[in-house]
Amino acid sequence: MRILVVLPTYNEAQNIKVLIPKLLEYDFLDLLVVDDGSQDGTPQVVKEWCGRDSRVHLLERPCKMGLGTAYVAGFKWGLEKDYRLFFEMDADLSHDPKDIPRFIEKAQEGYHVVIGSRYTRGTISVVGWDFKRLLISKFANWYATTILGLKHLTDITSGYRCYHRQVLERINLNSIKSNGYAFQIEMAYKAHRLGFKIAEIPIIFYERGSGSSKMSKKIALEAAIMVWRLKLGKA
Repeated sequence: MRILVVLPTYNEAQNIKVLIPKLLEYDFLDLLVVDDGSQDGTPQVVKEWCGRDSRVHLLERPCKMGLGTAYVAGFKWGLEKDYRLFFEMDADLSHDPKDIPRFIEKAQEGYHVVIGSRYTRGTISVVGWDFKRLLISKFANWYATTILGLKHLTDITSGYRCYHRQVLERINLNSIKSNGYAFQIEMAYKAHRLGFKIAEIPIIFYERGSGSSKMSKKIALEAAIMVWRLKLGKA
């Protein structure tokens, strides 16, 4: 089975140096880095890896265009090349590559979307966050799942997930406009509305290895509005 990991980057040179070799330990994975005009040498690091290993690919974009559009560009690239499973994964070392086999195992059980959850079974599996950030994350998940009727999901904002090809084929990727964690909410809700089976597996989330977080008030507001747009059929 051909499997693609899509890694959006913006100034992640130090982290991507560490992440790429860890992912390449799995000989069944290909990697696509979607870079949004990084100024810290991220594209150069990836190009070096492209020269070493044919499984590493780079899609360069001219400027910072957002996480959601980066994933859409990566998914479209992979659909054209006949990959069967698609992973979303942060490039900042927040997501542990060791969890990948568990995602695949769950997908092989018949689930079309597998989400890595920080909050399964009433637990909190986050390392390095302060109480305020944790509270915001928990509230965002409660807010979105309650309004959208997805209370069976505990972490709809998680960016570590796996999609079967048919989900991405059925969702109109050209209609996806959201970025930040609004993108994660939109994708999960649309997959649910199309009748796809969604499962969660427990993961541990680690605060980024180096660099600065891309989270902002604008991203949070976008997510809050997107939930109601989805609920009212406006997105």
